[in-house]
Amino acid sequence: MIKLEDLTKTFGSVIAADRINMEVPEGEICILLGPSGCGKTTTLKMVNRLIEKTSGKILVGGRDTDNMDPVEVRRGMGYVIQQIGLFPNMTVEENICVVPRLLKWDDAKAKRRAAELLELVALDPSVFLKRFPRELSGGQQQRVGVARALAADPPVMIMDEPFGAIDPINREIIQDEFLRMQKTLRKTILFVSHDIDEAVKMGDKIAIFRAGKLEQYDTPDTILAHPANSFIADFVGADRTLKRLRLVTVAEAQNGAVGTVSLTDDLSRAYAILREGHLDTIVVLDPQGLPVGWVHAEDAVGIGPVSSRMRPLPATIRTDADLRTAVAMMFTHDVTWLTCINADGRFGGCITQAGITRRLGDTYRSRSASAPMPQGAVA
Repeated sequence: MIKLEDLTKTFGSVIAADRINMEVPEGEICILLGPSGCGKTTTLKMVNRLIEKTSGKILVGGRDTDNMDPVEVRRGMGYVIQQIGLFPNMTVEENICVVPRLLKWDDAKAKRRAAELLELVALDPSVFLKRFPRELSGGQQQRVGVARALAADPPVMIMDEPFGAIDPINREIIQDEFLRMQKTLRKTILFVSHDIDEAVKMGDKIAIFRAGKLEQYDTPDTILAHPANSFIADFVGADRTLKRLRLVTVAEAQNGAVGTVSLTDDLSRAYAILREGHLDTIVVLDPQGLPVGWVHAEDAVGIGPVSSRMRPLPATIRTDADLRTAVAMMFTHDVTWLTCINADGRFGGCITQAGITRRLGDTYRSRSASAPMPQGAVA
């Protein structure tokens, strides 16, 4: 969808972007990351021609932007900046309708679009449409900024540190809302950030820049597991394996062998399952298939129903949660395993600390088995 070929920008003797080559597939979020002055914002602004390139090519949807009017290029892309840039003398509705009206939409259609988008960014149109920016919180203003960028339904969005000025709590909320929208909208997005944690959370791909050069362009998991050089390793941090916890779901790291019994089963049945499967514990389910407790092997002896020896579950975790959440819950409850539930609350298996460690190691093992690491790469 977005392809950069030997893209270069010089300001006098300073090379701000040095022969950048990368391609962002349709529907993906690409995070441009790196220290201040590395060339990421210059690269971003060349894509929508706020800054004109010195040489190279920029192709958007297969079209060379050199052959397009700069205004046409910009109107075909949603643009969100850190400072938001809402017009203070316009209502929220008028701000969102700016680009549709430039594109000659009729008034009723533009207003319907504004109301739809406010709902999409979790703001009640009946409350916010007629408000002015000064009447909104910073987080609400940023949501309106995103809505305005989406107003004309552009296939491409350009985002320059869009959530950088928001407090950490609201930033997490807005990031989650944006990712929820992206699952439906599937825009192609270039997104500048300084925050490696934000990049890992938000990006399908990450492009890391240094001194105008693109040092590494890959998936977040590959960059964290296999940084291309010592600069990348230092930039993503010594805790890069822990950062990878966010990228893997509980479902991907579950243990295969898990025994279950019902509340009304006899202890002898629990003991037989534990012995046959060489298991230490077994999960107890209620008649609806919901996990309600567990029994240790040493308790599965004697006579009586399973419920007479059952221990309560300290916590459960959804299979679509990430491993960071799972590890945090294990530490909180001082356990080495958790019972998993599906979206409907039914039993979905178990996850263990050993299973998490094994799953994180898969990426390292697959690289060493398939191909040598890049020259200078840091494991």
